[in-house]
Amino acid sequence: MAMRLSGLMSGMDTESLIQQLVEAKSTKLNKTKKAQIKANWKQDAWKELNTKLKNLQSKYLSNMRFSEAYSKKVTKVSNDSIASVITGDKAVDGVQNLQVKQLAKRGYLTGAELRKTANGQSVKGDYTALTKLSELDPSLTGEGTFSVKTASGSVDIKVNGDTTISDVLSKFQEAGLNAAFDTGNQRFFLSSKESGVSNDFSITASDATGAAAMSALGIQVGLSQDTASLKQYQEYAGYYVAGDKDKTLDNMKTLIDSTVESRTNAYLKQYKSYQSSLKTATDKRQEILDKYKDDPDPLASAASYEEQIKTLKEGKEKDDALLTEDEKKVIDEKIAALTERKKDAETLETQEKTIETLNAKIDEVDDYIDVTPQTVDGETTYTAVAGEKLTKEVENSFYDKAAYANDVITNYNTAPAAEGTNDNVATKISGQDAVIMLNGAKFTNSTNVFDINGLTITALSDAKPDETVTVTTQNDTDGIYDMIKNFIKEYNSVINEMDKLYNASSSKGYEPLLSEEKEAMSDTEVEEYEKKIKESLLRNDSNLSSISTALKTIMVEGVVVNGKKMYLSDFGINTLGFFNAADNEKNAYHIDGDADDANTSGNADKLKGMISSDPDTVIKFFKGLTASLYSKMSDMSKSVKDYRSFGSFYDDKKMQSDYDSYTSKIKDLEDKLNDYEDKWYSKFAKMETAMAKMQRNANAISGLLGGS
Repeated sequence: MAMRLSGLMSGMDTESLIQQLVEAKSTKLNKTKKAQIKANWKQDAWKELNTKLKNLQSKYLSNMRFSEAYSKKVTKVSNDSIASVITGDKAVDGVQNLQVKQLAKRGYLTGAELRKTANGQSVKGDYTALTKLSELDPSLTGEGTFSVKTASGSVDIKVNGDTTISDVLSKFQEAGLNAAFDTGNQRFFLSSKESGVSNDFSITASDATGAAAMSALGIQVGLSQDTASLKQYQEYAGYYVAGDKDKTLDNMKTLIDSTVESRTNAYLKQYKSYQSSLKTATDKRQEILDKYKDDPDPLASAASYEEQIKTLKEGKEKDDALLTEDEKKVIDEKIAALTERKKDAETLETQEKTIETLNAKIDEVDDYIDVTPQTVDGETTYTAVAGEKLTKEVENSFYDKAAYANDVITNYNTAPAAEGTNDNVATKISGQDAVIMLNGAKFTNSTNVFDINGLTITALSDAKPDETVTVTTQNDTDGIYDMIKNFIKEYNSVINEMDKLYNASSSKGYEPLLSEEKEAMSDTEVEEYEKKIKESLLRNDSNLSSISTALKTIMVEGVVVNGKKMYLSDFGINTLGFFNAADNEKNAYHIDGDADDANTSGNADKLKGMISSDPDTVIKFFKGLTASLYSKMSDMSKSVKDYRSFGSFYDDKKMQSDYDSYTSKIKDLEDKLNDYEDKWYSKFAKMETAMAKMQRNANAISGLLGGS
């Protein structure tokens, strides 16, 4: 960079002179910057138009060229409070008769209010989730069982006096029920996860103590209103043979074998878990033992190390002033060593307790199953068969359950009317399937939704099971009409935009503003100025003209349908004509009878009429028209090496390349301008230096001549 001196000697404003020289030389640079700005704006204009063209192609033309786009049907129900219908593509046209006989329901149990005695009177209880069964019924001291069966399986709930409400809730949830105990209302609320008979649930006692527990919990239901539980009791009562346990068990063999297998697998899973945990604990214990096996000072208890650490710390604190730093360091090292031993001793003690507990658990499992380990390549696997204790326990459980069920059913058959008179009895809504009659045929489902022959029917009300409603399926005239209307609207939007851009007024004399030029104008003035340029960027653009002309030509050419050439006008779709249409809207189409179009709303609606009367012709025409438009637009947006990307209707690659070349050109011109500026600063600096030298010489001569 040249040395820069102000005009002290010459008295000239060298800074101003040089800036004027540079400004005169910067014309080419400024023109290049403005050309780049204009190129960027033109890219943006094309990007915006390209998005609109792609939207027309992908949103409308891509779909409307296929028959599936016109497979629109609609179904109407004469009483939409009874049922609703969703129409599928394969639905058959016609009128059908529908009756909703009953709606699907979930099984739902509302427990009896739990009560207690206070001051000799029965009042609402104040029980919580932690309340024990013995608090609900002091006579509950023995062991008992009741079972919950849901769609996901069966769970036996073993209870005694120490069982809590929370314990029972957990088992209900494990069985697959929605379960809650409302402390405010002092009631259980149980429901199945899904609706339908197959998803209903039953709660049945296996013995008298189980039944007493159910009664105490307020979940005992009269069998006359609990179909699922009645069926469960009847099933088990059917297995029972009075006085013959072997025969009874033989009748239940399938159930027994399945349960034995299930419990064997469950015990084996526990066994594997215990063995894995035992190995981990044993390895940790051995690791500590190995650490001290050669240590002359055997590992003591953690408590003894804790005592030694405490003594050292207290001694150090007491004698702090008397101890040297080295002595303190020795004590700290002893404390650290003892702390490590304490930690190892604690780990050893913990692992030994864990090992003891796990061995006890494994022994418990061994009482029920016979496990055979097998080691292959260092990997141990286990197989198991049920032990005699497990088999007997399951057999006795099923026999007791069958015997108790027999008593329940015998009593029920003797006096079913006596049920429900006890305040301690819960109420139950049994799970129920939905039932509808369609054209006289009966359909049953676990939910209220039926998929029948292309229709999705949702039953909404069974208030009037004998009321017949009509279900009418037909072509969706409005749907097809709206699709064509929206296509025409989108086409008009694009074609009007292209006409507006192509026919824009000239902006001759307007060039983009640089930063210093904008400073002399207000923001509003800058905006209006630039708007004038941007609106004319695609004026008379040849590429724009090619695209616009291609689309317009296809729209007017027509389509051959069944051997006959047809045009948009045959469907009541026309332009307004050159003299009636607004500027840049002369190529837009209008649909006769379109309520949203003020220009043609008063005309007869020919398109909608043809969709109703001759849908095949309408579909074939618009399939052909949109297919031609789609194909042409695909051709115009193909990739061209170094010029155009796939899916672009303009030379995006070339325009980006031109923009980038402006960047390089601007850099070169700025470098040359800087060199030019430096050159003039150098010249003026030399002039100032020469004048200063002349001034010194003149002063010297004046001094020799006696001048002042």
